[in-house]
Amino acid sequence: MKRDNHIREAYPYLRVKGAPAAIDFYKQVFGALERFRLVEPDGRIGHIELELGNIVLMLSEEFPEYGIHAPDVTKGAAGMALHLHVENADALAARAVAAGATLLREPADQFYGERSCSIRDPYGHEWMLGHDIEKVTPEEMQRRYTAMFK
Repeated sequence: MKRDNHIREAYPYLRVKGAPAAIDFYKQVFGALERFRLVEPDGRIGHIELELGNIVLMLSEEFPEYGIHAPDVTKGAAGMALHLHVENADALAARAVAAGATLLREPADQFYGERSCSIRDPYGHEWMLGHDIEKVTPEEMQRRYTAMFK
């Protein structure tokens, strides 16, 4: 199949309430580096780009007047999660919790060859943090996955 419109890159784009605090959190916890930001005259952040390793994370304040909303942290559910493959999931989870994140799933060794956990940042976004503990083929992964249901 010809791929005339193949995707070259993908950029996660987060909408938050309290962008300055969220930006500080992502810098402190994930080591994000700011590329640039666009700020409205009243100080509201319209767009910012942060480097997280080899990806660019885009972020803005919520804009309810345009139908752009942040997750509702009072409901405790997010429609998606970002997975970060890191050097040490345990250490990063501890740093995130110390900075105000909620630990949703404790770090544990997983059937797919990763030690991973889940956190929710103070702005309602879920992050899966993991690091390799073994190389597992897709076939072995499926075998282990199937065995979990027996």
